[in-house]
Parts: sequence; structure tokens; C-alpha cells
Amino acid sequence: MTSSPPPKRRRKGQTVDTESPSKSALTQDNSSPLIVFAHGAGAPSSSDWMIRWKEMLKKALNAVEVVTFDYPYMSEGKRRSPPKAEKLVNFHTNVVKNAVSKYPGHPLILAGKSMGSSCMVAGREDISPLLIVCLGYPLKGMNGAVRDETLLQLKVPVMFVQGTKDGLCPLEKLEAVRKKMKTMSGLHEIESGDHSFKISKKHLQTKGSTQEEAEDAAVQAIASFFTRSLR
Repeated sequence: MTSSPPPKRRRKGQTVDTESPSKSALTQDNSSPLIVFAHGAGAPSSSDWMIRWKEMLKKALNAVEVVTFDYPYMSEGKRRSPPKAEKLVNFHTNVVKNAVSKYPGHPLILAGKSMGSSCMVAGREDISPLLIVCLGYPLKGMNGAVRDETLLQLKVPVMFVQGTKDGLCPLEKLEAVRKKMKTMSGLHEIESGDHSFKISKKHLQTKGSTQEEAEDAAVQAIASFFTRSLR
């Protein structure tokens, strides 16, 4: 399996949540990953969901840093539909390169919520991630077609986290795609979870569990997949 130039001037409208490495970060074990975490189509990096998952990923994976950012269409504050993921790749790639330049030698993980174009960025020759984490992959297009082209081209291990009631990613279709993929992949299912992993109160009461427990199990599965990828 695989593991990856001076920082560029920030583009107008770019919002990136990262800081210069602290002294403790610079002396941290180099097995601690750098995570670049992209938001989905409808909510920015400052949303409660993104903040919660950023904190969970950082803790579970002992990350040296989790970098979040806003795509230009989101940071401009205009309420409009996002462009196709392909059009976001160059911007996303520059964010990744800047983050890697600050934490050289650390394994790179590309994580993305739904639309977050991490899979397309991972296909770039100038980006070398250890693995990809897809949180609610939008496999099913608006017309019902299966959007698997990018996944089938990947050479980097992929960890999927999917709600079993996510209409954008029927699990039987995802399983069929995984069997055709060239690279190793993992799947953690959040029972009764929707596209954002939200579980109904009725289901939680029936199971005697909580939303927090379900999400914690998911990040622990991601951490286990990461550990296997290091070997």
C-alpha cells in the first residue's frame, strides 16, 4: 500500500482551519497522520457536524492535525448549488499541498463528507495519500445512475462509513462496486443511519444505544483500518 512545496499565498475566499505546527506537533511520532477533511455540499467546515467529526477523527487516529476548509462557493456566502466535484479538485489539491508542507513525513489521510472530492484528489499524481475516508459516499446520482468511475480508478485504500438508510448510497450497490475496485476497501455500517448518519430516536431506544456510541464505533473502525494500512 502507499503513503506523500512552499506554502502558496491564500486565494481570495479561501477559508482554511489550520495553524503553524506547534513544538509538540513537530516532535510527535511520524506515524501520527495528517488528515485533510473536506465538507459536503450543503454545510461549511464550521457546521456542528464537521466540528464534531473533526474532533472525533483527531482523537481516534491520534492525528498530528485535522485540516478543514471551505470551498470558494461556500466561503463566498452565496446560497447556490455547488459546482460539480471535478471543478473543486484544483482548489482542494492546493489545500492538501499546503498542509503537507507544514507536516512533512506524516501519513496523509484524505477524508470527505459526501461531495467532498477526496477521491478525485487522491487520483492526482502529485498527491500521495495513505488512505481515503469517505463519510457518506454519494454513489447514486440524481438520475439513479451509479457513480463509480472515480472509485474504480483508485489505487489508494478506501474506508467507507455509510448509514444503512442512506438513499444516496444503497449498500448492495456499494458492495458490487467494492468487488470491482482495484484497491483494498473497508465498510462500516451505521445501522438505521441516514446520509449524515443520523439515527431515529425510536431506533436508538429500541436498541438501547445512543447516537454518540454509534459514531464512536465508526471512528474506531476507521482507526483500525488506518492501523492495518500502516503495515
